[in-house]
Amino acid sequence: MKRILITGANKGIGLATVKKLLDSYSDTYVLLGSRDLSRGKQALESLLKGDPEFKNRVYLVQIDVEQDDSVKSAAEEVAETFGKTPGTLYGIVNNAGIGNSVDGLEKILQVNTFGPKRVCDAFIPLLDESYGRIVNVTSASGPMYLSGSSDETKKLLTYPGITWIEIQDYMDKCVNANSKNNISSDHGSSTGSAYGLSKACTNAYTIFLAGQYPDLTVNACTPGFIETDLTRPMAVAGGKTPAEMGMKSPEEGASASVFLLMGNPEGSGHYYGSDCLRSPIDRYRSPGDPPYTGD
Repeated sequence: MKRILITGANKGIGLATVKKLLDSYSDTYVLLGSRDLSRGKQALESLLKGDPEFKNRVYLVQIDVEQDDSVKSAAEEVAETFGKTPGTLYGIVNNAGIGNSVDGLEKILQVNTFGPKRVCDAFIPLLDESYGRIVNVTSASGPMYLSGSSDETKKLLTYPGITWIEIQDYMDKCVNANSKNNISSDHGSSTGSAYGLSKACTNAYTIFLAGQYPDLTVNACTPGFIETDLTRPMAVAGGKTPAEMGMKSPEEGASASVFLLMGNPEGSGHYYGSDCLRSPIDRYRSPGDPPYTGD
């Protein structure tokens, strides 16, 4: 049985990913990660209402990726419940994330970039050492952020040998220079979304992680333009429905993550589009365009 941890799985793309795995792959067992325990229980109830047989293939884990203690406790619970040795887990999906926050860039980075690192630091010791997979759910906002950045920043955040210290140093400089959700042009960053910055840094972390663990398959992906709590306000602000804005369903948004977990992706340390094809991390590639073939 392939045990897979999915963070931020009580709703939206995360919950759709849980359901897609349980529906399509009978050899999967999903650890449904939720920051809020009551919302996690509601998600679990909705799954079991749809198919009571899922009861023996899903387990609720309370995990707040922003908090060190919460992630540590979740890892300890999983180890105590399922085993403390490598191979306890087959996969990790770092899906939890937030959009632009009134608390500014530092909060966004703590969830969207430091969050996946906390989870990986805590759970990688439980991963299958030869076949384990990690999926970081990022966004096309990451490549779009880099496309407007300086050549120096592009070179840094796409460098195959990038280190976590370099990523953290870049984030620290941006935090010190930024104002709320708009990023200063200082330090070679593009003027724009703090969310895009966080996703660009998580894509860079994916490269770093793949280098650190060459026997694991580590990749990132965008789910696409999906109707979720993060994107729905855009439609409201524009006076349109999500469908009129071109948003797709959470179920469609789960496709790339499931492919990277259960399919045959090309290599490790790469970024994939919502159509499950390789994409560059420094510029936008539209779904349906030819796959990226660079390093």
